[in-house]
Amino acid sequence: MDEAKIKVVIIDDSYDTVNNVKRLLELCDGQIEVAGTAFGGKEGIKLCQKVKPDIVLMDINMPDMDGLAATNILTCSIPDLGVIIMSVQSEKEYLKKAMFSGAREYLVKPFSADELISSIIQTYEIQNKRKHNFKLLNQVIQTKVITVFSTKGGVGKTTIATNLAVALARNTKKRVCLLDLDLQFGDVAVMMNLSVKNTIYDLVKDLNNVDSDLVNDYLCTHFSGVSVLPAPLKPEYAEFIDSKHIEKILALLNGHFHYVIIDVPANFQDVVLTSLDNSEKILVVSTLDLPAIKNIRVGLNLMENLRYKEKIQVILNKANEQYGVNCSEFEETVGYPVWVIIPEDSNTVITSANKGIPFVMSRVDTRVARSVIRLAGKIHDNNLEPAAEKRSLWKIFQF
Repeated sequence: MDEAKIKVVIIDDSYDTVNNVKRLLELCDGQIEVAGTAFGGKEGIKLCQKVKPDIVLMDINMPDMDGLAATNILTCSIPDLGVIIMSVQSEKEYLKKAMFSGAREYLVKPFSADELISSIIQTYEIQNKRKHNFKLLNQVIQTKVITVFSTKGGVGKTTIATNLAVALARNTKKRVCLLDLDLQFGDVAVMMNLSVKNTIYDLVKDLNNVDSDLVNDYLCTHFSGVSVLPAPLKPEYAEFIDSKHIEKILALLNGHFHYVIIDVPANFQDVVLTSLDNSEKILVVSTLDLPAIKNIRVGLNLMENLRYKEKIQVILNKANEQYGVNCSEFEETVGYPVWVIIPEDSNTVITSANKGIPFVMSRVDTRVARSVIRLAGKIHDNNLEPAAEKRSLWKIFQF
C-alpha cells in the first residue's frame, strides 16, 4: 500500500454498494486506495483494527451491528480515524445520531463520484491537520472566560463582545478567542468581515476526534489577531449543539488562550447557562430605555438565585442622559453599580459594523472606543487608557 495514498475501508452489507463505491473511487486518479472491504459492523471493526485506514465509509443499516454502534467503537479505539456515514436516510435525526456517534461526514445515497471523493479528501485533510499557533514552549496559560450577556435583545452585546475581544488582543498582546454562541442568529463573523470556512457546527461534528492541538484548525483568524469560532451558517444547525458540546469546547480552549470572550443570546437556555457557569466574569449589558431596565432587573434577580452574583459586572451601553434616565437612577433601579459606561455613538458603531472593522481599531479616538478600551483594561487589571483621560465617567460621555 502506497503510504502517500488515502487508505479507505468500505463497510456495507450490500455487495452491490461496495462494488459501486469501489468503482467510483477508481475515478480519483490513484489518490485514494481501498485498503479493504467488510460486509458487516463486527467484521468491519476487526478489519479496521488490523489495517488502520485513514477513512471508513460506513453504512448505517447492517444486520449484525448497525453502523452508528460500529462508528462509536472505531472512533473511540482509533482516534485518528475519520468515519463517513453512507445512508439512504436524509432526515436530520439520522445526521444528528451520526454526529454523536463520532462520524465526520454524512453522505446520502445515491451520491456522485465527485461528492464521494470530495468528502473523503476533505475529511482526510481535517483529520491530518496539526496545530499551528497553539504551541507555547514551557508556558502555561491561565484562561479567563468572559461572557457578554443581557436579558434584552438590541442592547449591543455583539458590538461590545467583538470590540472587547479586539481591544484585549491589541492592547494586552494576549491570545484572545471570541466564541459566538448565538447559535441561530449570531453576527460576530459579519461584524468582523470574516471569510468563514468552519463554524462551531463543524467543530461539534468532529468533536469526538478533536483535541486541544487541533481545535485551532476550526477557528477563523481576524487580522487583529483574535481567533473566532463563528455561529452556524444556518439557524437549524443550532439544534445539533448542546451544553455538553460547549463544556468540551471550553475545555479544549482552556490553557491556549488568555481570554475567551463569549457572545450569547438573550435567554437562559442550557447553552447560555453553561457559558455563565464557566465564566469568571459576566458582563450584563443594558441600555437606558425602560423595557431594557425592567428586563435587566428581572434577569439580575434570577442570576442571583443561580449564584452568579459575584461574577456580575453591569455595563451601561448607548448611554445618553437625554433619554430621561440618568446613571444613578439606573443603578438604584437594578440594584447594581455600573462598572463601565459606554456612550451612544450610532454613527461610529453602525459605520464600523457595516465596514466589518471594529471601532477600537478604526476609530480609536472616539469616546465609544475609549470606553471599550477602558473595559478591556479593567478586565485585564491594568488601565489601558492614558492617565490624562482619567475623569468622572459620566462627564467623559456628556454631549
